[in-house]
Amino acid sequence: MSEQHVTRKRFGQHFLCDDGVIHAIVNAISPNKDQPLVEIGPGRGALTLPLLEYDVAMRLIEIDRDLVAWWNSQKQQGVNVEVYDCDVLRFDFNELGSEQEPIKLIGNLPYNISSPLFFHLINFHTIIKDMCFMVQKEVAIRLAAKPGEKPYNSLSVWLQLHYQIELLFDVPPEAFAPPPKVDSSIIRLQPHSTPPVSISDKAGFHKFIKACFAQKRKTLRNNLKKILDAEKIDAAGIDPSRRAETLSIEEFAALHNQLSHSE
Repeated sequence: MSEQHVTRKRFGQHFLCDDGVIHAIVNAISPNKDQPLVEIGPGRGALTLPLLEYDVAMRLIEIDRDLVAWWNSQKQQGVNVEVYDCDVLRFDFNELGSEQEPIKLIGNLPYNISSPLFFHLINFHTIIKDMCFMVQKEVAIRLAAKPGEKPYNSLSVWLQLHYQIELLFDVPPEAFAPPPKVDSSIIRLQPHSTPPVSISDKAGFHKFIKACFAQKRKTLRNNLKKILDAEKIDAAGIDPSRRAETLSIEEFAALHNQLSHSE
């Protein structure tokens, strides 16, 4: 990619430039020529170009029109890429995969879209084989957090309902140009073959989790008082004086069942 490309702050662009880190990420992705890769925000190709050396087909989702134009010029020169000029938060991933042919997602995610993107991708989790992303370290820790850990929140619960989440390794700011002000982490998300709990009303469950965490320092009794009284919380086998951050996914499901029965 030409060094003349101007980094756009509004897209949260920080381009990888450390060969050692790039090699480690490529190894974590484990490219296979029989499994096309979908890359979100390929940028200047720091990951794309090394991955193409494995004879893997790449599908690139990019919002920066200058970069889109450059990738299209590469395609015309025979590079094995398909380029989608769009906002990934509005992209329909059903265009790229199915339950029979699930997709593998990768990318160095802009920090300003990582959380909304994870919520968007939930809509397509049945057609995703796995995801390997670079995100802000704080976000990675939150996604993988366990009950009782401070970062554990509604996003942790919601994503862990759908995915097994693994923190792989950290990436320092100096691995990027320009360097961000925070550390980054590589994280892998793989859909559960069997979900930890069975939820029939997922939209209602998501809304319920958010209510449980509405004010993190308050107890379940206080956060849920308008929708579930202390007696029903206790009937689910859960102490109403506990905080949401201490509950497992199974306990959230038990509480939600109490709510469903009382409506």
